[in-house]
Amino acid sequence: MITEDSHGPLISWNSSSDFCDWSGVSCGKRHRRVIAIRLQSQGLQGSLSPHVGNMSFLRVLSLGNNSFQGTIPCELGRLSRLRILALSWNKFKGVIPTNLSGCSNLKKLWLNKNNLVGSIPMEISFLSTLTELVFHENQLTGGIPPFLANLSSIEILSLTRNPLGGSIPHTLGRWKRIKEFYLGVCNLNGTIPASIYNFSLLTKFGLDFNQLVGSLSPTFGSMVPNLIQLQMGTNQLSGLLPSSISNCSKLHTLSMSENYFSGKVTIDFANLKDIVYINLSKNNFSGPRKYNALEFIGSLTNCSSLKTLSLSQCKLQGVVPTSIGNLSHQLSSLFLAGNQLYGILPSSIGNLGSLTYLALGANRFTSKIPPTIGMLKKLQFASLYGNQFSGQIPNAIGNLSLLNVLYLDSNNLGGYIPSSLGNCRNLLELYLSDNKLSGNIPEQLLQLSSLSVKLDLSHNNLSGSLSAEVGNLKTLSILDLSNNDLSGNIPSSLGDCDSLLQLSLRSNLFQGMIPASLSSLKGLEELDVSKNNLSGPIPPFLERLALQLLNISNNNFEGKVPVQGVFSNASAFSILGNNKLCGGLVELALPKCKETHKHKKRFSLFVVFILIISTLLFGSCFVYVWFKKKSKAQQHQSLTTEQFCRVSYHQLFKGTDGFSETNLIGKGEFSSVYKGTLDQYDNLVAIKVLHLQIRGAHRSFVAECEAWRSIRHRNLLKILTSCSGIDIQGNDFKALVYEFMPNGSLHECLHSNANTSRLGLIQRISILIDVASALDYLHNQCSTTIVHGDIKPRNILLDNDMVAHVGDFGLVKFLKASSNQNSSTGVRGTIGYAPPEYGLGSEMTSSGDVYSFGILLLEVMIGKKPIDDIFNESHSLHKFAHVALQGHISDIIDDDAIVVQSTQAKAQKIEECLASIVKVGVTCSMESPSQRMNINSVVHELLHIRDVLQNI
Repeated sequence: MITEDSHGPLISWNSSSDFCDWSGVSCGKRHRRVIAIRLQSQGLQGSLSPHVGNMSFLRVLSLGNNSFQGTIPCELGRLSRLRILALSWNKFKGVIPTNLSGCSNLKKLWLNKNNLVGSIPMEISFLSTLTELVFHENQLTGGIPPFLANLSSIEILSLTRNPLGGSIPHTLGRWKRIKEFYLGVCNLNGTIPASIYNFSLLTKFGLDFNQLVGSLSPTFGSMVPNLIQLQMGTNQLSGLLPSSISNCSKLHTLSMSENYFSGKVTIDFANLKDIVYINLSKNNFSGPRKYNALEFIGSLTNCSSLKTLSLSQCKLQGVVPTSIGNLSHQLSSLFLAGNQLYGILPSSIGNLGSLTYLALGANRFTSKIPPTIGMLKKLQFASLYGNQFSGQIPNAIGNLSLLNVLYLDSNNLGGYIPSSLGNCRNLLELYLSDNKLSGNIPEQLLQLSSLSVKLDLSHNNLSGSLSAEVGNLKTLSILDLSNNDLSGNIPSSLGDCDSLLQLSLRSNLFQGMIPASLSSLKGLEELDVSKNNLSGPIPPFLERLALQLLNISNNNFEGKVPVQGVFSNASAFSILGNNKLCGGLVELALPKCKETHKHKKRFSLFVVFILIISTLLFGSCFVYVWFKKKSKAQQHQSLTTEQFCRVSYHQLFKGTDGFSETNLIGKGEFSSVYKGTLDQYDNLVAIKVLHLQIRGAHRSFVAECEAWRSIRHRNLLKILTSCSGIDIQGNDFKALVYEFMPNGSLHECLHSNANTSRLGLIQRISILIDVASALDYLHNQCSTTIVHGDIKPRNILLDNDMVAHVGDFGLVKFLKASSNQNSSTGVRGTIGYAPPEYGLGSEMTSSGDVYSFGILLLEVMIGKKPIDDIFNESHSLHKFAHVALQGHISDIIDDDAIVVQSTQAKAQKIEECLASIVKVGVTCSMESPSQRMNINSVVHELLHIRDVLQNI
């Protein structure tokens, strides 16, 4: 019943050799009967045959880490000699067979990482020889049954990540041999039974991410002296943290974060010499006013293996002792943020040469930032925001060449911004806002092409002009220079920052006009140039940008206010304090613009000109149609980028009413898309006109043509023809013509307020299946693997039947093609959807498309964009979904996707399906490419889920 054998272990399973010699098979020496089958991690797919139950001498059945589906055959209960049953990391579904109790000699039962449901059957308690019960990461419910106490030989219990619910039975305290006890993320409540403290052999204890209450026994650590791992984070435990934990001399991991522990930390860490990880964050370790809450730091100096120390948001008061510099040379993460620490940050901090993460924000540190911070050569993340640091930013920070993120905002820092920051060649984010910095913005900082997320220099005293070097920030998403004293003209080089989403120059002394070069910022969503000395007319290009917010108030703009684009929504823009403006929307209550005779004359000439052009166009079209009717149909040719026009510019001009704004249906970085008509096609078409003046647009056209030459699929947008010629002004003109999609983009269906036809659950899954099928075709079914490079809702278009079609192949990459076919150079996709490795310079891969699909799936199901305000560097859409999987997944699903059912059983099944869908999105969007799903598996998983839902 195995349908796929990708690693080939079953090639040897044939009649030409003895079955005892088959790969993965072991036989007994005397009776030549099969006693073991070990086929773990062999890429097997299919079902587990019930005939395995006939192998009466079988002792080991190990099939872990494959893709077996279906139910676990109840016939396995016949295997009375079986000692090890390992079916973990598969896709088994259904309930745990009750007659596994027939496996009376079973010692290890591993069913983890499957899709098993129902409760733990009582018959499991009959397995008196069982030493390992491993059921974690399934969908088991019904609580932790008290009858498990009958498993007197049990050594390992792992039920983590099951929605079991209920409390921990006190009867489990009867176990005498238990060594590893994992009940994390099980939705448990109540207290920890005192009987549990009798687990004297316990080495690993995990109860994290539950709702457990109460306090720990003061003698807890003395009763479990063999502990190596203690994890009780994210509960509601309170009281003192037992000082007896000092007796756990073998402890490696101590995680007690996000509880209500209070009082003084009295653990003597000097006894925990092997400790590697300490996380006590988000507790309440406040004490008397004169008490220094960090005095226990000194006892950590003997912990030479310590790598992580997290004490953030613990209400700790006091100063950081100099002994902080004596901590382990292996310490890589130090988190002290969100406390009430004050005084001077010791210069000994520079001794921690292995630090990669340093978080000291939201405290009350004073004086200068010690220059020794420049000795932390491995530092990648530094957060010192929200303190009272004064003096200058030390030049030594420029020594941190690996730094990715630097938070120095909301302090009292003064002086100049050090030019040495230009040496931080890996810097992605820099926050210096809300300080007292003065002088010019150093050119070295503006030359940091690595800055791709945010540069925030707002609320300082910076002066001088903004250097043209700002144009080097080509990948930057957010630039905030507001509330300074910057002067001069806005540099035209800002137009080179073509990845900008938000630009704020508010409250400065800029003068002159808004440069026309900003028209190239096609992705710009927010622009604020208010409270400056800008003048001239409002640039017409502003209404063509995809702006969501525009503030040009309190300047000296004059003339007519546009009414298109952002100017069509009075709540999306502000023009207050510009007294020479006229026209615009009625609700602005501005005076009407005066028309001069000269203007009327120009208008009349313009009308005459348009009539002449229209006549010429009509004539051209007439000749073209006549010629087409007379000539025979020519054989279809593949798209090329040569000067060959299957349709002419004049036809496209006519079919879109002169590329009018009323026919504009979308804008991108390199193109605008219009709806229109063409004589040779009965239905509406979509015409994608390339902005050839934008660098990269021609390359995008070439890439898209190359892609469309060889790919055809039901879920790919169908291209009809192309145009490569000259426009009415003699400029190069290139366009692609596609089938028109009447239901617009997936983005509009999900997020447009005007959309009254909301997507239901089955519709959403069907759309996701369509997109995944298209990617499976591109990745696995084309002669050359094709990477799309920009999977996002705006590039998913919906036809009359709500079938999804993937479009926009402007960033496409052919993995085996020559370099001149690779259009991805310098392109990193769209923020929020592009995988993290692209931001670090990695090449585009098919796993990058899978990441983008995972984010798209979560957006479709949850209804939130990955760049929504609730998400930041520490809380992403991926993490939001991952955490939700530990509770009721329906709580985060978009309301329109929820199906109300009349019975609890149906609601439970739907909840399980929703969880399975979100799991796919979470797995696809894992940070590590190697952990992401294969897109082919995604298609099969979603098809299965849809089938289940349709049968509920």
